[in-house]
Amino acid sequence: MERPVPSACGRLVLRELGSGDVSAVHGVYGSEAATEHLSFPPRSLDEVRGIVERSLVSARAVPREEYALGVVERATGVLVGFGRLAVDPHQQRAATVGFALRPESWGVGYGRETVGLLLALAFGELGLHRVWAARAPLNTASARTLLAAGFVEEGRIRGHVHVRGAWRDSITYGILREEWEARAGVTPR
Repeated sequence: MERPVPSACGRLVLRELGSGDVSAVHGVYGSEAATEHLSFPPRSLDEVRGIVERSLVSARAVPREEYALGVVERATGVLVGFGRLAVDPHQQRAATVGFALRPESWGVGYGRETVGLLLALAFGELGLHRVWAARAPLNTASARTLLAAGFVEEGRIRGHVHVRGAWRDSITYGILREEWEARAGVTPR
């Protein structure tokens, strides 16, 4: 049984991916610019097809442990990004969150809106206690986005990711349910 995904907030909609989204997701995950600070190099069209297929399988899993979702402009219906919320098996009622947007949609606040939608899913729909995120040290745009969404910088994981032939650190962030509720004006459960 699929759990609901919040439909819209502001200018964006989070929705389940479909098999027809491969080309649009490749516009994100196949982009050198969009993947510059991610934990993997640009993906081929076949690799993206596999990502979309796995997202379709995860959407039907019971219990559902991963939400790999399209980020869509509400006004145009164009897929401009990819958001992911994955239950963290190492923490109680916690999940990791990540997102990537097409470079042509950068600089207009879509990152913050995407993170806001993912947090509404995590805390509002799924009743989680904590969400955390990690970013590349050089990705200052992601730092601004996470801080603006209410995350708190928590530390550095040294040598965390091996990408493009070298080990890279990650800067970690976290937000608790009560912090999100206070920012979102939600009455605590």
